[in-house]
Amino acid sequence: MKKALIFGITGQDGTYLADFLVKKGYEVFGTYRRTSHRSFERLEVFNLLDKTNLIAADLLDQTSLNHAIKQTTPDEIYNLAAQSFVGISFTQPILTSEITGLGAVKIFEAVKEFSPHSKIYQASSSEMFGNTDEIKNENSRLSPASPYGIAKVFAHKSAQHYRKAYDMFICSGILFNHESPYRGLEFVTRKITSAIGNIIAKKQDKIFLGNIKAKRDWGFAGDYVKAMWLMLQQQTADDYVIATGKSYSVEEFLEKAFQYSGLGNWKNYVEISDKYMRPSDIDNLIGDASKAKNELNWEPEMSFEKLVKSMVDNDIIQNK
Repeated sequence: MKKALIFGITGQDGTYLADFLVKKGYEVFGTYRRTSHRSFERLEVFNLLDKTNLIAADLLDQTSLNHAIKQTTPDEIYNLAAQSFVGISFTQPILTSEITGLGAVKIFEAVKEFSPHSKIYQASSSEMFGNTDEIKNENSRLSPASPYGIAKVFAHKSAQHYRKAYDMFICSGILFNHESPYRGLEFVTRKITSAIGNIIAKKQDKIFLGNIKAKRDWGFAGDYVKAMWLMLQQQTADDYVIATGKSYSVEEFLEKAFQYSGLGNWKNYVEISDKYMRPSDIDNLIGDASKAKNELNWEPEMSFEKLVKSMVDNDIIQNK
C-alpha cells in the first residue's frame, strides 16, 4: 500500500485529493493547522475522517513539518497548504510570503533530510504569470501582480532548484482557477453561489463585488487533483500547466449562476464596491494544457456550465 502525505488536507483540493487517493488504495495522511474551531467540514462531507490519518502541522513551524515527514516517510507528498486568497495577500504580504513561499522550502528541506525517496507535488499557480495577454504555458514569462503570486513564484523556482541541485523528484502543477461546491466562501465564485442560496432563502438581499470584468480559466477541482497524481506517476519530474483553455469573466459567471437559480437579472442583486477592488489585478488568465494532455493523458472533464450549476445547486440545497 502506497503512502501519501497531503499538506493542507482540509482545503478544497486536499479533500478532493484525499478522496481520490483513498479510492486508489493509498494510506493517506494529512496535515491540518490547529485553530480554535473545527476545520474538518469538507472531510466529514466526503466521509474521510475515518479513512485518513490527521497530523497537526503548520508551514510556519519547521519542527512540525519535520515530524510529519519523519512520522510518515511517504511515497508521495502533496504540498497544497498556503495562504491562498489573493485579496488577503495585499493586506498580509509578509504572512503570505512566509506561508506560501518559505513554507514550501521548509517542506523541501525536511524531505531532503528525512525522506529523500518521497516524490513531491508543489502547488504552483496561474497567478504567477501576471497581467499579459497571451495564452500561458510552462514557458511563459512569470510577472506576478500580487504578493500571493510573488510568493508562488518563489516556491515554484525553489522547487526547480531543489529538483536540479539535489536530484529530488518535485513536480509543480501550474493550476489555473479550479472551483467546486466546496470552494472557500471568500473566493468570488463561491461568494456568488452562496449568496444566491442566501437570497432565495431570504437571508441576504445583495452581493457586493469588485472587478466583475476580470476573466479566468475556471475548471473543476475534482478533475485537477487527478492531474496532480498523474504528475507523480511519471518517470521524470517536470512542471505542467493544468487548465481548460477557455476563460470567462466574473460577469459571465454571474449571468450563468443567476440563470440557473431562477432569480432573473443578476443586476438586481449585485453592487460594485471599491472595497473589493485590488491595488493591481489580472485582466485575463487562460492556460494551454497541451503538455499535460500529451504527457499525462489528462484533459478536463467537467464543463464550465456544469461547474456553475453544481455550485448553485449545492448552495440552494444547503439553505433549505
